[in-house]
Amino acid sequence: MAALARFCFRHRFVVLLLWVCALLGTAVAAQAAGSRWANDFELPGTESAEAVDLLRASFPQTSGDTDSVVWRAPEGASVRDPRIRARMTEALAGIADVPQVGRVVGPYEAAGGGQISEDGRIAYAQVTFTEQAMNLEKENVEEVVDTARAAAGDVDGLQVELGGEAIQAIEGAPGGLAEVTGIVAAAVILSIAFGSLFAMLLPIVCAVFGIGTGLMTVTLLSHTTDFAEATTLLGSLIGLGVSIDYALFIVTRHRTGLHRGLPVEDSAVRAMNTAGRAVLFAGGTVCVALLGMIALGIGFLNGVAIAASLTVLLGVAASVTLLPALLGILQTRVLSRRQRRRLAEHGPERGPEQGPERTPEPGDASAGEPGEAAGRAARWALLVQRRPKLLASVALVVIAIVSLPLLSLRLGTTDQGNHQESKTTRKAYDLLADGFGPGFNGPLQLVAETPEKADTPALSRLITRVSRTEGVAEVGTPAPAPDGRITVVQVVPDSAPQDEATDQLIDRLRDDVIPAAEEGTSLDVHVGGVTAINKDFASVITGKLPLFVGIIVALGFVLLLVAFRSVVVPLTAAVMNLLAAAAAFGALVAIFQWGWGSDLFGLGREVPITAFLPVIMLAMLFGLSMDYQVFLVSRMHEEWVHHGDNARAVRVGLAESSRVINAAALIMICVFSAFVLSGDLEGVMAGIGLAGAVALDAFVIRTMLVPALMHLIGPANWWLPTWLDRHLPHLAVEPREPPTAPHAAPHPQELAKTTGRSS
Repeated sequence: MAALARFCFRHRFVVLLLWVCALLGTAVAAQAAGSRWANDFELPGTESAEAVDLLRASFPQTSGDTDSVVWRAPEGASVRDPRIRARMTEALAGIADVPQVGRVVGPYEAAGGGQISEDGRIAYAQVTFTEQAMNLEKENVEEVVDTARAAAGDVDGLQVELGGEAIQAIEGAPGGLAEVTGIVAAAVILSIAFGSLFAMLLPIVCAVFGIGTGLMTVTLLSHTTDFAEATTLLGSLIGLGVSIDYALFIVTRHRTGLHRGLPVEDSAVRAMNTAGRAVLFAGGTVCVALLGMIALGIGFLNGVAIAASLTVLLGVAASVTLLPALLGILQTRVLSRRQRRRLAEHGPERGPEQGPERTPEPGDASAGEPGEAAGRAARWALLVQRRPKLLASVALVVIAIVSLPLLSLRLGTTDQGNHQESKTTRKAYDLLADGFGPGFNGPLQLVAETPEKADTPALSRLITRVSRTEGVAEVGTPAPAPDGRITVVQVVPDSAPQDEATDQLIDRLRDDVIPAAEEGTSLDVHVGGVTAINKDFASVITGKLPLFVGIIVALGFVLLLVAFRSVVVPLTAAVMNLLAAAAAFGALVAIFQWGWGSDLFGLGREVPITAFLPVIMLAMLFGLSMDYQVFLVSRMHEEWVHHGDNARAVRVGLAESSRVINAAALIMICVFSAFVLSGDLEGVMAGIGLAGAVALDAFVIRTMLVPALMHLIGPANWWLPTWLDRHLPHLAVEPREPPTAPHAAPHPQELAKTTGRSS
């Protein structure tokens, strides 16, 4: 690390130019190429995937995504009025001529019976594409939207909206607002922490370069790899937070070196060789945790894992290459003018290896032993040492209360009724729900294989029984394939796609109604449709979640075992990570699933927790928790190695690490909370969940529960079997700093040249 840091410091303008070229080059290329997101929730081997395969084989022109064009007549008028009918018929004919549109079924033809509401004011047409939404050309979908919207402009008071997966894919969420808000909030905290404009800008600039290059690269890779549309949002969510935090740790260590009198280059190199190594370890841990999602074998999550890991990796790269270059450009201006003036006039501060700056007075409650830190952090560390049972009990009660709602967790996929009210997909959803019922926004498909003639009467009996099944609002007319071996029947639930009642209906059809009809025949019926695909995706995720939790817990145990050469420390960390995750999902269930925050976030009703969110959030929380654990315990471990006193090690480690951990946590909380403004429900869920988890992890778990437990456990914290100690590799996450030479202070003229400039 020292050689890399020194190279970047001395060739600072070359390194800066390379990063500028990388950011601008990827941005221009991404703008020219555009994006090609693939929101594919299909899972091979599930019943809904089998239904899709049958449809593709038997109905190649109409097996793609089915979207809706919904219109409402003005007050006092009807969609059957000649002028409205003529204009919408013309619009639907134009849509039918758009490339990749396989079929359009409108309400003014025989096949579209029942597509006009009882009051005559709302009607809809079904637009079936030849491909699934992820494989459609954006220009073709936009032409469908423009053709439909043009009709509204020709008839006064006519409202025309569009809904469906393809429409949602081109609509997108307003970009940049959440990221900018998070950066501004982080800048405010950094300004307070550093008191210097340039020091505040360093983590921000590194984050912008690292995350910007990462997101542009992901956009380009979307043409060759299946990435979900939410990938960029999730990538910026985790990347922005960790990039700012990593740069914060390094800049803080560099400023400490300057205060102790090191020359600028030596201070930067030492900061990179200590905090920089810890950043590499922490960033690598986050990437490994994210890539652990690949072990689940779910294609959708593979893309998220690769994209998020790439974003974090480039954020780390910016911290260990661009940051030392910027430190070389700014020289001592990372300190405020007052700090530079004080350093020039009074000389460097004493480091811990040079002894204490002052001798604590008797009865000073803010100090422990001579040479230890003083202040509020030290007083808190002493309180934890004196009252470990009380504070551990309080922390566990808080965690338990926040985690209780987790017992009601239900995974699913939210529907377009949760989109922002200004979006056409939300308006189309509301119009269909008002005119025909909520189930029309997510109909099910019964895909029946009828290899024998005797199967046709069995299918008819099944349709009759389905129409009488609880939870079914309407059953459509059977649509046989040209060869007669496949028949498709549309089933409309009486509940919304995301409602638990719809999931129960799918289970009822699969477990009871359909098996009874198939008995004694060769009839084979599969329940498909977007709603069924989403339910199957949630079921698979739920089944594989324990495997993923086991993978990341085992990974964390091994990494911390090697880093700190202790059995108890990694075991404690594993339990703490699980507690933080439980509290995070408990808060999500209360806010979103129970509806305690529905009005606050403009949802209007309760929603299930998005199915893929637990896996992604667990990977992120694991990485972030490992960061805090490493920065906290590494200082404790260093103190234990040199003094062999567990109480002193825990007290000193907490006193000297808590400030930087709290500052980093505040930045994370601000960045994550800003994603409430993302306009994307998954982004809102992830932001709120991660912000709450980081707050609990930093302020309750790492600074209260962990040190309290370590005081209670005592020297056993650092126990490691002798035979295991001999076989484990030695890894110095953050090596001990060498003593600071008294003569190494920056020359007064060097400080004077920058004292008069802006800070």
